Amino acid sequence: MRLQMCTKIAVFAWALASVCGAQNAAPPQADGQKPADQTPAPPAPPAPAALPTPAITGPLSGLPPAMFDAGPFGKIAVNGILNGFGMWQGNHVPGDEPTQAALSNGQVFIQKTDGWFQFYLQAGAYTLPSLATPFLATDKTLTNFYGPVPQGFVKLQAGKNTSFQIGALPTLIGAEYTFSFENMNIERGLLWNQENAVNRGIQVNQTMGKLTASLSWNDGFYSKRYTWLWGSLAYTNGPHSLSFVAGGNMSQTKFQSLATPVQNNGSIYNVIYTYNKGSWIVQPYFQYTDVPTNAKIGVVKGASTTGGAILVNHTFKHGFSLPVRWEYIASSGSAKDPDVVNLMFGPGSKGTSITVTPTFQYGGFFVRGDLSWVHAIDHTPGDVFGSNGVNSNQPRAVAEIGFMFGNNIIEKKP
Repeated sequence: MRLQMCTKIAVFAWALASVCGAQNAAPPQADGQKPADQTPAPPAPPAPAALPTPAITGPLSGLPPAMFDAGPFGKIAVNGILNGFGMWQGNHVPGDEPTQAALSNGQVFIQKTDGWFQFYLQAGAYTLPSLATPFLATDKTLTNFYGPVPQGFVKLQAGKNTSFQIGALPTLIGAEYTFSFENMNIERGLLWNQENAVNRGIQVNQTMGKLTASLSWNDGFYSKRYTWLWGSLAYTNGPHSLSFVAGGNMSQTKFQSLATPVQNNGSIYNVIYTYNKGSWIVQPYFQYTDVPTNAKIGVVKGASTTGGAILVNHTFKHGFSLPVRWEYIASSGSAKDPDVVNLMFGPGSKGTSITVTPTFQYGGFFVRGDLSWVHAIDHTPGDVFGSNGVNSNQPRAVAEIGFMFGNNIIEKKP
């Protein structure tokens, strides 16, 4: 009897515990769903990104734009830059100075980047410092080169992969861009001195998978004579990019100016490879230019240049990076033949350069410095450096400090 009683009590206790446990358990979830308190939060919207124009190679990086409602134009993107620099140089040429200081860039970039009708407008002050050339002050740069609106164009997006651009366009030629903040180094190099920077005309762009092609009819070296034809073909695969660019004048231009030198009567060819992944940018490129004989415009005997460069940047932690550029370029002809057109340091001359640019950027603030050295070889006396134009070397040191603007000028909501 006692054993039966104990057994009944044990069974009753087990049943009561089972009922209480079932009441305290979480309700069953349909289709294997997690409890509500474990449901993951919806993914955050993607962070705003910088626009591809103006193009910036690195290590400096642009900011996402400030966006404004412009009525019938829709959303307008606005960026800007303000920076100054100081320079010391050895063996300066007559008319130049051993030290210089100037507003390097005070520019605003306004653009519409969606829809079939788009535009880009770049306005303000700038300088164009480059190796082995005398420094030109900011006001004289605007007067002698591209004015207060150096680039501006309308872009018609005719299809997903097809677009047309009309206006003052950045050149397709070369690995270095026009303005200092766009490049690894503050000063542009020896190869850049043979290239054009801004041309006015029309350009068509077509993307075909990993290939991008562009064709442009324009005025070359800002000549106002629409006789130049450019072509560019680029293949991109992951971090690797290979470009072939070619352009030439289909006619002739007799007059010359700072913006339109004798090279406006020639042709230019580039092969550019770029590796861009992680903390590294590696960009070697080859360039060939030719100014043919044309006695009608004063070129009694033509000449060509052949050059190569390698640009490398490594980004470290905490906003620090170190770009380096090395160049070599040679001109055809001979110093014994004064009739050959001079494209560098005299006919038959050669030149090499090395530039190191320690850089720091934090948000919109940046500071960096160029340390460069140019060496001329087989030069013509009077066509190189120093008070008498006979020194074959020129060292320079440049410091630059400034700010980039974009969405950092808009107060963020709490």
